[in-house]
Amino acid sequence: MSYKNFPMVPRVIFGRGSFNQLSELLSPNRLSNAAPFIFLVDDVFRTEINVTSRIPISYQDRIVYVSTKEEPKTSQVDALVEDIILTSKERPSGIIGIGGGSILDLAKAVAIMLTNEGNAEDYQGWDLVKNKAIYHVGIPTISGTGAEVSRTTVLTGPTRKLGINSDFTPFDQVVLDPEMTNGAPKEQWFYTGMDCFIHCVESLKGTYLNAFSRTYGEMAYNICKEIYLDGKLSKKEAQDKLMMASWHGGMSIAYSQVGVAHAMSYGLSYLLGTKHGIGNCIVFNHLEEFYSEGVKLFKKMVEIHNIKLPTGICADLSDKDLDTMIGIALSLEPLWENAVGKNWKKIITPKKLKALYIKM
Repeated sequence: MSYKNFPMVPRVIFGRGSFNQLSELLSPNRLSNAAPFIFLVDDVFRTEINVTSRIPISYQDRIVYVSTKEEPKTSQVDALVEDIILTSKERPSGIIGIGGGSILDLAKAVAIMLTNEGNAEDYQGWDLVKNKAIYHVGIPTISGTGAEVSRTTVLTGPTRKLGINSDFTPFDQVVLDPEMTNGAPKEQWFYTGMDCFIHCVESLKGTYLNAFSRTYGEMAYNICKEIYLDGKLSKKEAQDKLMMASWHGGMSIAYSQVGVAHAMSYGLSYLLGTKHGIGNCIVFNHLEEFYSEGVKLFKKMVEIHNIKLPTGICADLSDKDLDTMIGIALSLEPLWENAVGKNWKKIITPKKLKALYIKM
């Protein structure tokens, strides 16, 4: 039997205030004074002096503020790459993403596309990237997505939403500073935390499950329950633990896969622009058939934290729109095989998915 040899993030620093060490982490990786570090920063931090004043800018380095009102797009990656090439004297020393999952995915994708020809959409899929990305660093400012540790960068392209999943995608360095999550809005904190919880449920209930995935997945799953059900942790303890749950939840997918919620939420995202975390929650809320215990706990968490999930978002969609979402969802074959098994096509039909979407 042949096993996949997956890469991991080679360097990670964890601790409150570790963001302050960014300069010393980057310095050894500067190629020259004319080769800048490009900081892709969530636009919400534009006026946050506590964050922006600590970004170590020197020589030709640049901060590029990026709006996350929409999910990351392949066209957005291509535009960023073109701008960086046109405004830099030399190939950048590195790309540093500071933000949530969207910014981290953009940073990974830009780092890849600076060394690979063509457009980002050409690399949506598994193991299509040929050349090593430039040095790239991830600094999450919200926890749960697992983007800081995963080997994929999820992008919406002209015809589908699909990750660039490759050995060259993971960050070279990650900075895990729980203080960076201080400003996260309650709803976003919940939705990204549930992204982690749903990752774990789908991994632990999947047919791809093995001891590697189970170990990481169970750890993250139990941490999520401690944070969102027990409610006994202080804010700092919850921040620290959720940051580690996000890491372990992302690791659980390395040798496994996600499942039904992620596949169907990709359809919502592509057609309606629904953000990843909330999209997963909207879908997962209707998946008792597949994840009965997980959905039961999820609904308790929604009630405890007084979260009002959107409803009726598919009520007025045409058959053509529904077919588009169904097509996107069904194209994610590894997710369905993990969720249902090798004969998933006999179980998961367009009619079945249409009935589920109409409930949302």
